[in-house]
Amino acid sequence: MPDLPIPNPMKSISTKLTLAFLLLSLTVAGFVAFFTRQATEREFESFVVDRIEEDFVTKVTGYYQSHDSWRGIREIFPPPKPPSQPLNLNKPKPAPIIFALADEEGSIIIPAGEYRPRQIVAENILAKGTPIIVDGVAVGTALLTGKIPELDPVEQRYLERTNQALLLAMGTASMIALILGAVLARSLTRPLRELTTAARSIARGELEQKIPVHSKVELGELIKSFNQMSANLAQVTESRRQMTADIAHDLGSPLTVIGGYLEAIEEGVLEATPERIAVMHTEITHLQYLVRDLRMLSLADAGQMPLNREQVETGAFLRRVAASYKLRAEKKGIRLKVEVAENPHSIYIDEERMAQALGNLVSNALRHTPKGSITLATLVRNNETLISVADTGAGIAEEDLSRIFERFYRTDQTRNLDEGESGLGLAITRAIIETHGGKITVKSKLGEGTKFIILLKD
Repeated sequence: MPDLPIPNPMKSISTKLTLAFLLLSLTVAGFVAFFTRQATEREFESFVVDRIEEDFVTKVTGYYQSHDSWRGIREIFPPPKPPSQPLNLNKPKPAPIIFALADEEGSIIIPAGEYRPRQIVAENILAKGTPIIVDGVAVGTALLTGKIPELDPVEQRYLERTNQALLLAMGTASMIALILGAVLARSLTRPLRELTTAARSIARGELEQKIPVHSKVELGELIKSFNQMSANLAQVTESRRQMTADIAHDLGSPLTVIGGYLEAIEEGVLEATPERIAVMHTEITHLQYLVRDLRMLSLADAGQMPLNREQVETGAFLRRVAASYKLRAEKKGIRLKVEVAENPHSIYIDEERMAQALGNLVSNALRHTPKGSITLATLVRNNETLISVADTGAGIAEEDLSRIFERFYRTDQTRNLDEGESGLGLAITRAIIETHGGKITVKSKLGEGTKFIILLKD
């Protein structure tokens, strides 16, 4: 059987998980870097504005203290002019004028931004400004124009280094996320890879596969289920192989006997006596039983076993089954007993099918009980009817209990089938009971006997 195709690595779950982790980390790192950069620039601008405001307030306050008036202050803060020569990048620029100054009457004496010379500023705007205090008296107000200050080269380099650091941190975080994502993805997909390998082995015919369970979460439960499925599949396959061999043997033995007799009679070596014809008839009967039972099991497997259900009184039903085997039990010196409840109780069953199921159990008990008794009993419990067949026979070994309902399985492999047997009795019994919606269990101990319990829903 050809191997399964190897999946494209780019399409593997591990690769997709790794890329998903990387994409997520890049997205998160990108958002963090963006908002960190915005916050840094805002805080830096706020710092620059506070520094310029402090310098501006200090200068104008010093001027007023020196001159005792605002006369001539415009000469200290002239309006900006285009530079006549290139700027020296190593020499800090003078602080830009982003503050206007209003005197004590609210008239602009140092214009800046939207504020014009001798403009009268409203009281509510003045209230937002910074008062100029000289000797405890407010002599003016510094007003922020809202103009963003220009950064000097040193400040620009600081922000650039901050951005570079953020980019470096983002790259480092992405690399770490990529490595951790690959490790985590490999760890998460390890059970899936093991499942894939085991599935390929099963496809090649190596049915019994066991994968180690590394966790108790969903993937661990999946692996446990896979291991159980693999073990069940191997067991079922082995059972089918054994069943095929048993069917071939059980068909082959009677056919060999019949063929041998017919060939000898045809060649004149043997005469067709009634005894020889009876032997061939017995072998043909065995074949008919085998074909009938196999047909019944095939119908049960397909869920097509027909049932003619009717209400049947349990006591009368058990007594009918016991009566069918009474003579055989008496010949072996075995007591066949029926125990039923005092109050009559009915069950909804196909009487003929269920009689066949119980008959198989009684027949099996008679075969394995050299002396003692066999008891058929019924009990009603919680809307359930329990029917049991117990014997005081040889019992069943513990290692055989789990397999006695398998087709053609025999606890004594050396025993030959009796007339009318097909080796499928217990398998048919379980099939009939399960078709009725019930279940059958068995308890046994070597040397003490066996008890089969049938549970049927009312």
